[in-house]
Amino acid sequence: MSGSVSLMWLSPVAAFCCCCGILLLLRRLPRALMAPTEKPFFRIAYSLYTKTRLGYLFYKRQLKRARERYPHGHSSTQAIVFSGVKVVPIPVLSDNYSYLIIDTASNLAAVVDPSDPLAVQAYLEREGVTLEAILCTHKHWDHSGGNKALKRLYKSCRVYGSSYDDIPELTHALSDREQLSVGRLQFQAYFTPGHTVGHMIYVLDGKSGDGPDCLFSGDLLFLAGCGRMFEGSAETMLTSLDTAASLNDSTLLWPGHEYAADNLTFAAVVEPENAVRDKKCQWVLHRRLEKKSTCPSTIGEEKEYNPFLRTHCRDLHQALDLQRGANEDWNHFRARVLEEVRKRKDLFKER
Repeated sequence: MSGSVSLMWLSPVAAFCCCCGILLLLRRLPRALMAPTEKPFFRIAYSLYTKTRLGYLFYKRQLKRARERYPHGHSSTQAIVFSGVKVVPIPVLSDNYSYLIIDTASNLAAVVDPSDPLAVQAYLEREGVTLEAILCTHKHWDHSGGNKALKRLYKSCRVYGSSYDDIPELTHALSDREQLSVGRLQFQAYFTPGHTVGHMIYVLDGKSGDGPDCLFSGDLLFLAGCGRMFEGSAETMLTSLDTAASLNDSTLLWPGHEYAADNLTFAAVVEPENAVRDKKCQWVLHRRLEKKSTCPSTIGEEKEYNPFLRTHCRDLHQALDLQRGANEDWNHFRARVLEEVRKRKDLFKER
């Protein structure tokens, strides 16, 4: 199926035949590649979004509407500066974040998930830096849609990501735990499938600027949440979440979306007795009333209240009324817990 052909320009008969072909393709896909809680219609729409030009056109429509509705971004953000390193959150679309990471000594920069190239270019000009690398977490247009335009402006710019995802303009395919550098900035990429088959996260080594490590998590991990399992099983997603949880507790979490208020509201439903979560929720709701960003949190914080990182916790098991089988493997049980939490979140709200 070609990604350069739009069904909108086909005749009704041709469009019907193309849709039939998509349906046949979906029937041949292993069910393990799609979260079991997703409905058939959603699976069709998701396939259209990721495999045809319709997804790109939908993204362009989202981009146009977001620019009109949020001319200055959906949230007020604040950069964080360490010795020699500056991390600048860029609010894009209706709730996404891109991140500009700058080596202040060389004025070279990397950007994570540049979905709106105009917004990213404005920040590059404001900071007076040159874009040397795009770190793409996954193929979804709201994370990769600006790659082509930025690559056109910065021809020597490297585009990193996984070869398992169809990353636009990919120049450097990464393997698990591969390292890369931009100026003095040192990053390590981790293969974290589950949301998509080729999802990756990027960790900035804090030693690059005498500060804490920084995790740019895309749609793997959010403040109090995780991404939907579009293309992976609960077991796969659990392994990926464990990778994030294994990082230092002081690691700053920079997620791909502003979902904190919704996620914490849901967390209160599945694990009602959690004082740390209640305090965080109050802080987040106050921030959101003022349209301020809730990023970053830390990995240590997330372990205290994020239900998707608490599959090992007895309190959560009891709240979900789940028990480990007599001979059940521990990680198999944790995957069941994760699947149940994700199922409830999918039904709670469409995030």
